[in-house]
Amino acid sequence: MKAVRKEKVCILSGNYGDGHLQAAHAIQESARLHIPEVETLLVDFMECVHPYFHSIGRSIFIEGVKNFPSIYGYIYRKTRPVNRFSLFMKPFNHLGIWRMIRLLQETQPSIVVSTFPLAACMISKVKELGLTSADAVTVITDHTDHSSWIHPYTDRYIVGSEFVRTSLNQLEVEDEKIRVTGIPVRPEFCKTYNRNALRDKFNLDRERPTVLIMGGGFGIIGEGLSKLLSSELVSQSLQIIVVCGHNEKLRQELERYQTVSKHVLLVTGYVNYIHELMALSDFMITKPGGVTTAEAIAMELPMLLYKPLPGQEQDNAQFLINSGVALYAEQEADLHRYLTQMLESPEVLAKIKGNFRHLHSKWAASRALDVIIKKGV
Repeated sequence: MKAVRKEKVCILSGNYGDGHLQAAHAIQESARLHIPEVETLLVDFMECVHPYFHSIGRSIFIEGVKNFPSIYGYIYRKTRPVNRFSLFMKPFNHLGIWRMIRLLQETQPSIVVSTFPLAACMISKVKELGLTSADAVTVITDHTDHSSWIHPYTDRYIVGSEFVRTSLNQLEVEDEKIRVTGIPVRPEFCKTYNRNALRDKFNLDRERPTVLIMGGGFGIIGEGLSKLLSSELVSQSLQIIVVCGHNEKLRQELERYQTVSKHVLLVTGYVNYIHELMALSDFMITKPGGVTTAEAIAMELPMLLYKPLPGQEQDNAQFLINSGVALYAEQEADLHRYLTQMLESPEVLAKIKGNFRHLHSKWAASRALDVIIKKGV
């Protein structure tokens, strides 16, 4: 009997933002659940190719985005199309390529999946050099396009929507290489939960309006939200859950509101039960990261987007607004107005909830996995 070839999938991600890593975990978990015979290996790309620069580089990136968002936004826009500037930047992404070649030689994957744009760039270069025969699959983790994701030796692109497919077509990516699956999210976000049981679990009132606030994996939360915690923006008493991610300093700062606010406050750092917090909440105030908003879409949780960073977050916000699943507060006055609408006008939330069914984001990781191993389209 002829031996059946076992697929081995190497998933390259990066923690320059939590979404890339979450999408990678979603694909890996889906493989373990649905196709256990597929072997998966999850690798932190930056740690692999830049082990000495990785930590400091990550810190510089995070601080740069927080403190100089306009510069980040300018570079993002400047390099969005394939042009001389974006092409000039790409050779710098090949630094450390010999470490990636060594990893591929040691692990011998049949498929390499990139949920991080720098990884997609390097794998394309390795294929160009003829040093791997593995299929190269890129998973775009935002609701938008950018040239940093697009490389000539990529075999398949997995995207979140027809809008992104069309955007890639305009950037001269062949349509047959693109598959629309939704942005992969972990299975926990695709299930149905008992809201009352979850509110009991976290000692929350079953009837009081509950707002979830998320600032991304690094807990970037603006001044307007601090005023919400101190009771200045709304008159009624709320239950407010604030997830600060990896920002321990922010968590400690916000905990002081617990004794002075008229609201019931639950402040957390990085947690692995975001799906439960989403399930028990009425709506979420968040920055529009690609994977976080994909998780909310899967949970059918209405969103109020606040002060997105220039670049992909602004693009994500525009997609979500156009899709009718989010409202957008650019200024503090907008935050107050939309908060009032969402709290006092049930029809606003009902309209948003009705729009979720058009986005088909549940079980996107399973559909993405089928594309990765060529079982589906």
